[in-house]
Amino acid sequence: MARLTVDRRAGVRGALLHTLPGRVIVVGVALKLAVLSVITLLGTDSPFLNVVDRVAGLAAAVGAGYFLVQLILLAKRRLLWRVRRKMMISYLFIGFVPAFFLVAFSLLCGFLLFLNFSSYLVQARLQSLSDRAEFVAQNAALEIQRAGGRDVAGIISHRQAIASDKSAADVSIAVLPVTGCTTKAEAGNQKSDAGSQKSEGRSQPSVVSQTSDFRLPTFARAGLWSHGEPPRAVPAWIGCSGYSGVFAYSHKKLSAGDDADTHLLVRSVAFPDTPRPGYAVIVDLAVNDRVRQELRRDTGVDVRSVTASDTPDPEFAKPLPGVAGGHEGQPAVVAESGVMGNLPGTIEFRDWLTGTTGSLTIRMSLSVAELYDRISSAGGNVGRRVGQGLLLALFAIGALFLIIQFMALIAGLALAKSITGSVHQLFAGTERVRQGDFTHKIAVKTDDQLGELSVSFNSMTASIEDLLVQAAEKKRLEEELRIAHEIQMSLLPQGPLHMPGLSVTALCVPAREVGGDYYDFLPLDDHRVGVLIADVSGKGTSAALYMAELKGLMLSLSEIHSSPRELLIAANRIIAHHLDARSFITMTYAVVDLRKRIMTYARAGHTPLIYVPGAGVGARDVRILVPDGMVVGLKLDNGEMFGRLLQEETIALRPGDLYLFFTDGISEAMNVHDDCFGESRLGELVQAHAHLPSAELRERVLREIAAFVGDAPQHDDMTMILLKVDEVGEAVA
Repeated sequence: MARLTVDRRAGVRGALLHTLPGRVIVVGVALKLAVLSVITLLGTDSPFLNVVDRVAGLAAAVGAGYFLVQLILLAKRRLLWRVRRKMMISYLFIGFVPAFFLVAFSLLCGFLLFLNFSSYLVQARLQSLSDRAEFVAQNAALEIQRAGGRDVAGIISHRQAIASDKSAADVSIAVLPVTGCTTKAEAGNQKSDAGSQKSEGRSQPSVVSQTSDFRLPTFARAGLWSHGEPPRAVPAWIGCSGYSGVFAYSHKKLSAGDDADTHLLVRSVAFPDTPRPGYAVIVDLAVNDRVRQELRRDTGVDVRSVTASDTPDPEFAKPLPGVAGGHEGQPAVVAESGVMGNLPGTIEFRDWLTGTTGSLTIRMSLSVAELYDRISSAGGNVGRRVGQGLLLALFAIGALFLIIQFMALIAGLALAKSITGSVHQLFAGTERVRQGDFTHKIAVKTDDQLGELSVSFNSMTASIEDLLVQAAEKKRLEEELRIAHEIQMSLLPQGPLHMPGLSVTALCVPAREVGGDYYDFLPLDDHRVGVLIADVSGKGTSAALYMAELKGLMLSLSEIHSSPRELLIAANRIIAHHLDARSFITMTYAVVDLRKRIMTYARAGHTPLIYVPGAGVGARDVRILVPDGMVVGLKLDNGEMFGRLLQEETIALRPGDLYLFFTDGISEAMNVHDDCFGESRLGELVQAHAHLPSAELRERVLREIAAFVGDAPQHDDMTMILLKVDEVGEAVA
């Protein structure tokens, strides 16, 4: 662990000090520290230092971003190297994540729906209370007007008692004398004036000085007014048409020190229906716990708390000051728990003095079951049963979706494990094979395509093992064939024949490692030499064995028989008893006598002998010499037919004569179109270049054959002997 920590530290140090992004980070941090130190020492700031600080911060951020990208790429490579992780992550993104977002989207839509619906229900209940307060205020104002201002206290007490019986809210009524009211147009101007006065520090209520039909002598009120003191004047922003809306009041909690508690209040202001009203009726309905319980009972929504913005800015609306300790003794309503037990919302309210609109933050509790019960009860028993059935079906579908999703998750993980397990076994198997262990087998656990792949892998390793054995055997055979090729080449004459008066060169190119072509130079005495060329039928090892046997036989017979015909007859008699019935040998044997200046030869079914006369003879026209003769080794009779058909010819040797002995691999060399090189083309080639030395002429013939064959493979052994006569007389002398 300590070594790993040291390696990590060394890696971090190297990344920071030996890479360009790391150096940028180090320099940027150093500059920021230096700028901070300078600012601390001097105690002042300057634009130049700010620019340096920003450039250093930007450089450090760029370097850190580079390392962050590299870290992400490294984590991606490390995390997604295994196929199992790739499949699991793919399944999570394809199967689980969309379902998760679908559920989250549905829950969010439901939450937004219930949040807005809860706010709507609270707003509707407050609007209902506002309409009720307006109705009470207008009725009280009209009744006072009809009574001519007599018994005002009794009228509002009676109205307060009736309203309290019909409402769960605390009803409080106050009647206050006014000297007039503003019209609708003047109310807007007065509101603007009130705002300007407020900005100048003179926020005082004002009314328009008008005379009324009658004037109340004193202020009167009815109800508890437990939420706060009744107002003593009507603000200027309220016109003659009156106003009814939502207000707020806050009071100090006696049990909690200076903490303030905010509550909702519905207030309505009404004037008598006269051109110059002399009084105003104010009705307050405090939203207490009984109103909240009634709201919860009717809609399933409970207002848990109300919070006003605590800001000293005079432009913001302020709640009315309440009575200290109000509502503390009233029991609290038990709220729902969970997400639906603490729903946020906002409610607009008015500032009583200025008419400025503000917002209150409320916390609501919603009972989904009760809300649904209230909604479904509107359709009666039949509608409720239908709704319950649909709700049950909805819950069943949701439960089925969750079960299927869970089963799909388990099945996906199991499938990924099964697939990646097989892939891992294949990976481990290939590693073992790469290390040379071809005996390793993969356990086949499934009867599917992956199982078949494992079976194929096991079969492949077994086949590879067999191929390796075969390759080793083939290598051994190739080595043996190479040795056989070297041995066969060693049986041929090594180098050109050095004999005064003759220039002889030869070539043997087997089509395979070993072949059946054979040539030899057999020195008979100091002025005679035997020249032999032979071709065993077939190619390969069998032909090479017959060729080796033929060499020993010809060496022995050349010492016994001086005549080429007699030698070939004897060779046929011996070989016919040992050669396979399907094989035969063609050969040409010539004896060159430099003293007599003649060459005696016989042809046993071999290719013709090409002869180009010397320059002193006349026209150097090429001649094809084809004396009669049968192939060697046929088991037709005791050799009588072979001896009867075999002819021996003698030709005089002159300076410059050229003789070409060759096998059918030369004349029958084929190109890709299966066209043969031909004896005519070979003769013309030798005639055209007969003036060249023997070695150069040999190479010329090989180049022409190679150009003719092209890319076609060699199909037979190629052997040829070039014999060129020099000054025979001088050589013999």
